[in-house]
Amino acid sequence: MSKVILFQGDSITDAGRSYERNDWRGHGYATMVSGELGLAYPEEYEFINRGISGNRIVDIYARMKRDIINLKPDYMSLLIGVNDVWHEFSESPNGVATDKFEKVYSMLIEELQKALPNLKIMILEPFVLKGNGTSENASGEEIYPAFRADVLDKAAAAKRVSEKYNLPFIPLQEKFDTLYNPENPSYWLTDGVHPNTSGHALITKEWIKKFEEIK
Repeated sequence: MSKVILFQGDSITDAGRSYERNDWRGHGYATMVSGELGLAYPEEYEFINRGISGNRIVDIYARMKRDIINLKPDYMSLLIGVNDVWHEFSESPNGVATDKFEKVYSMLIEELQKALPNLKIMILEPFVLKGNGTSENASGEEIYPAFRADVLDKAAAAKRVSEKYNLPFIPLQEKFDTLYNPENPSYWLTDGVHPNTSGHALITKEWIKKFEEIK
């Protein structure tokens, strides 16, 4: 029987996936990973994408039963955190403070480990670059320094959660920082948050590297 790999997260994971069909996993890293692993290990894995655009950690927690536990995955990767920041910079702020982010993240992991004790979880680091979606708010005020600082806080919290529960952690911020070119800021992330094909390929490379260590 094929083992189930679940991709969980926000719009970066969603990437235009179908909400009706498991075989259309969007145009992002979930599809790229599925293709590479499907080629390398024919028929060994079933791939499911349950990323939902706009999600924060509290949203993942709220749909944990439906979109994680009920699916009974053998492996799950989780990329979450940037909306917990981004939503705070909207006209109607609805972000999640870092202490609550870490608390809910920990609750999620604890409950998943209780419900699915054999589930192997990989945590991906949230990331951000300066782009047209992260530089200014609707009023034209500069937000990037505060935006980035908060994303880095969320990333540090995600790493603490991974260490607390001895889970694999996939660092991504430094990778994007190293490649970032201020003269072409949208090459990796179209708006400072959402990866294009090259950005998703980077995530795919790091995802598979870590997966090969735990499978």
